[in-house]
Amino acid sequence: MYDPVKDGVKKSVESVSYIEAKPPVLYSGLVHCYWELKTNNVLTEDFCLHVLPDACVNVLLNLLDPRIAAVTARETTYVVLNLGKEFHYVGIQFLPGIWQGKREEIVNGFVDSPYLGPLPFEKVAKKLVSLDFNSCNTILSELVQHLIDQKLVGANPVTEKILADLDVIDTVEDMAASANLSARQLQRVLRKSTGFSPHDFLKILRLQKSFKEHYLDYYTDQSHFIHSFRKITGYTPAEYFKSFHV
Repeated sequence: MYDPVKDGVKKSVESVSYIEAKPPVLYSGLVHCYWELKTNNVLTEDFCLHVLPDACVNVLLNLLDPRIAAVTARETTYVVLNLGKEFHYVGIQFLPGIWQGKREEIVNGFVDSPYLGPLPFEKVAKKLVSLDFNSCNTILSELVQHLIDQKLVGANPVTEKILADLDVIDTVEDMAASANLSARQLQRVLRKSTGFSPHDFLKILRLQKSFKEHYLDYYTDQSHFIHSFRKITGYTPAEYFKSFHV
């Protein structure tokens, strides 16, 4: 199962916690995790989150201001988000290709505006405000089911097959063969369902896998790995692992 790493919280930062929880088995093919990112105390200086691309789409809820919410995703390289001195976010991370809503409604940067769409994000956030994260699973699952019923979330056989075969995929051609599609068909399907070209999609998945497995399983040599890692994350592997919790 595809298991992207959490976004970068520096080891030097105190009083910021990040927690993940697995969804019910019913949603395990759609949702990677439910998550919470919050300050435990008001910080003395602004906190910056080092966000890595993972090809996932998130529903983000701001529990300090339930009006603020969005559907978010990242592009092909890292982004640094200044979250300020106090924050409390809860979210749902959907696996690549699962979100089926309009791509233009997805926010790629910092979320600080009220959600004005038809989905019940504010209502859900208000229910979560008084709960500890361990008690949020049922409410977040109800939101997942609502998104399924609205046909905004659903299974994607193409990305599911690619993720299952990732250990034996070395090229875009391998990816197309795994999905039983031509290269042109794969280009069209991935653009529509993930927003990425096959080449960029493979780069992101390969980078994510390299965090937990030997890099030579996914790159031709150490130089190739370091170059690609630095281009996507902004750090060499040694610098990143020294600076951030992984």
